[in-house]
Amino acid sequence: MDIRRLVLFVIFSMSILMLWDAWQRQHAPAQIVQQQVASQNADTTPKANLEPSPNANIAVDSDYKLQAGQRISVTTDLYKADIETTGGDLRRLELLKHRAADNDKTNFILLDDAAKPMTYVAQTGLLGADLPTHKSLFSSAATQYQMQEGQDALEVRLSAISNGVAVDKIYTFHRNKYAIDVNYEIKNGSASVIMPTVYYQIVHDSASNQGSKFMPTFTGGSYFTESTKFKKLAFKNMDKEPLKVTANDGWIGLLQHYFVSAWIPKDGLAREFYTEKLNEHIYRIGTKSTLPSIAPGASLVVPARLYSGPQTKHDLSETAPGLEYTVDYGWLTVVAAPLFWVLSKIHSLVNNWGVAIILLTLMIKAAFYPLSAKSYRSMAQMRELAPRLEALKQKFGDDRQKMQMAMMDIYKTEKINPMSGCLPILIQIPVFISLYWMLLGSVELRHAPFFGWIQDLSAVDPYYILPIIMGISMIIQTKLNPKPTDPIQAKVMTWMPVIFSAFFFFFPSGLVLYWVVNNIISIWQQWYVNRSIHAAALLKKSGGKH
Repeated sequence: MDIRRLVLFVIFSMSILMLWDAWQRQHAPAQIVQQQVASQNADTTPKANLEPSPNANIAVDSDYKLQAGQRISVTTDLYKADIETTGGDLRRLELLKHRAADNDKTNFILLDDAAKPMTYVAQTGLLGADLPTHKSLFSSAATQYQMQEGQDALEVRLSAISNGVAVDKIYTFHRNKYAIDVNYEIKNGSASVIMPTVYYQIVHDSASNQGSKFMPTFTGGSYFTESTKFKKLAFKNMDKEPLKVTANDGWIGLLQHYFVSAWIPKDGLAREFYTEKLNEHIYRIGTKSTLPSIAPGASLVVPARLYSGPQTKHDLSETAPGLEYTVDYGWLTVVAAPLFWVLSKIHSLVNNWGVAIILLTLMIKAAFYPLSAKSYRSMAQMRELAPRLEALKQKFGDDRQKMQMAMMDIYKTEKINPMSGCLPILIQIPVFISLYWMLLGSVELRHAPFFGWIQDLSAVDPYYILPIIMGISMIIQTKLNPKPTDPIQAKVMTWMPVIFSAFFFFFPSGLVLYWVVNNIISIWQQWYVNRSIHAAALLKKSGGKH
């Protein structure tokens, strides 16, 4: 295989790897760990308390719908939230620091209980005699809560009482934090011992936020424990293979591009993760735990946290172990995560994500230059040999065997190894793919401006200027490389810039910016090496005389 075929092979392989990785992330089967549930954790409460119960094997409720009550409005520095008195559900969550994907003037709606465009709510409840589930009615002292200037925390207390058992469900919102404390205070004023079970679940439809064909993203369930580590759960598998995992740590959540919601129960509390299909389009993923018994006159506080917001690394890692893995860089996370760390450090200095991408690209190109130079030299040497190789083609015609032998003689005489440029290219491919997924998955680039017409590095270039520059840079690169002697290869190299540019028309401008800068630097490096090799060849022909 000559160097031109090898370069074509590497380029197409890289493209196939990216497409395959994208397909895998979108369509790969869910990874589910099945464990036997301990008998002491079995749900002995009547199924009417939680319809259907997390582990009940009953028919799907095709008429499933959320029950309405009274809305409680909560406004903080980060959220505008709606809490429903029925169940104390968090029914709507508007992120005040993030704009809607399709409108610069409206905020992003993460949770919503509207049938359209989506259903996405966070629920909790208690199982046991006289304890409130997500279908019970709570009361509140007010219907509106506002975090005041200088106030670090805002508490919203909901209350329910039945047969002497008083339960307070308390939401505590914190300034500048997407982690919400959700605690239960249970006071047993009855004459009987209470055997409570607490559950936390997320209800979501299966059809929203699925990304596009060109930029596929994952929307579905997830969970993490120290033993299983991070796992993703496709909606279709929640019905086929319901999740049934027991652990003493971890969380369950719902992923979508750039955002996540996750329930994090109390540390050390034994828990069982579950999934269930509620109707044709609605699913839920949750966790439940058996709590200590509560004697008459005694009380129990049950703490938990709900993270619901953007997938920013710092906020995720600060909230719960393993939550940072929801920023999914694919199978090259080990490379992509350090790259994002470097990118964020550069951003802290320049305060512009576009400039940070450019500087990171420069750093990577500088780090790989010793390897890249070998490839550039090989290409430059092959470029110098192009006229001689063309002459061989004219001499031997269709006798490919003789032509190959003659080419090998030339390589041997000129001390050129056409394969010397392969390894440097192959080594860099994992870095390129890692950068691709890192830039695609970073919420920090969402609505982040660069300059001029680029006001959102996560969106396509509105005027397609960067993709056009990308195509021009690829055309220049093909001119700098040796012209293939094979007509088919020559046509492929001619059309490749057009094809690649067409793909980049649909890519986020942050990704295109990286490739444009990478190509421009590569052009300069290849031109410099070509000139040096050409000067050396001229000197050799002249017998070393200037």
